[in-house]
Amino acid sequence: MNQQQDQEHRPCYILAVETSCDETSVAIIEDGRIIRSNVISSQIDIHKQYGGVVPEVASRKHVESITWIIEQAIQEAGVAPEDLSAVAVTQGPGLVGSLLVGMIAGKALAFSLQLPLIAVHHIAGHIYANTLVHDMEYPLVCLVVSGGHTELIVMEAPGDFHIIGRTRDDAVGEAYDKVARALGLPYPGGPYLDKLAQQASSALPLPRAWLEPDSYDFSFSGIKSAVLAALNQAKMKGLVLDPAHVARGFQESVCDVLTEKAMRAVKEYGAKQLVLAGGVAANQGLRERLEARCAEAGIPLLAPSLILCTDNAAMIGAAAYLKWQRQQFASLDLKAEPILPLEEWLKL
Repeated sequence: MNQQQDQEHRPCYILAVETSCDETSVAIIEDGRIIRSNVISSQIDIHKQYGGVVPEVASRKHVESITWIIEQAIQEAGVAPEDLSAVAVTQGPGLVGSLLVGMIAGKALAFSLQLPLIAVHHIAGHIYANTLVHDMEYPLVCLVVSGGHTELIVMEAPGDFHIIGRTRDDAVGEAYDKVARALGLPYPGGPYLDKLAQQASSALPLPRAWLEPDSYDFSFSGIKSAVLAALNQAKMKGLVLDPAHVARGFQESVCDVLTEKAMRAVKEYGAKQLVLAGGVAANQGLRERLEARCAEAGIPLLAPSLILCTDNAAMIGAAAYLKWQRQQFASLDLKAEPILPLEEWLKL
């Protein structure tokens, strides 16, 4: 085998760095599909005392963790630094201070090893986390549900993102956390509220925000306000609402809207698959509702494994492989972008 053939048959090892919010993560992904390592350091225990992520604290913790996490990811992968093909970093969206830590670390590594640098969109990472466990077939519809994003995206081809619906106010994960806080649940509240809803025998009646008949947009501030109003009215009357019933009512309202709009998009755009992505993709109630509707429609539902739903670097490595295949590399003067358009990412 000559040198050119050897290069063609060498695996592509991408070292990916993710620090967009409060998880510090580094992974090594082989050929965009195989997880060789995926080290994640969560800051939940630190931020729960504040009831939410404190950006300055998150940045500081990334600085403290990033070096040893890179070392651990390389060690666990069993891949020598000189065998790496590229370094990928989350460019945005996210907290700018957090993004900068990962970006500077990634740039330094790419420069020292003379490797190409790949800039990755955080939401593209969440979507392409699915390729680590599934084969994606186009056209498809993707429902992105997280703490900062709620979007319906049509994809006609790899990396072709066309947003047809987005939240007009609170993202679904944000609404979950705010309602959970009102119910006195620990931070982060989404998983606790989901678990509580599963235990309820009935649901508090709550409205659904459908918006205009043909709209794919979402609005969750109204349902959040409806829950707070119900709790306040009960308190003024000296009554106590069952938290489980409130949780189930809220979850059913949210899941009804997400499911119906996603399935309508699947039908309208002739999608072969419905893809679920983002931290709220781990929500049991939402998964069960979507699985049932997809089974009725005879269409596959793709969702990542639970560890790949929340922020992690493996998803960044999977998305970076798109740019590796197209040889779309970033320069070392790459800037962090706290607001970064998804539809333009693969064109940058």
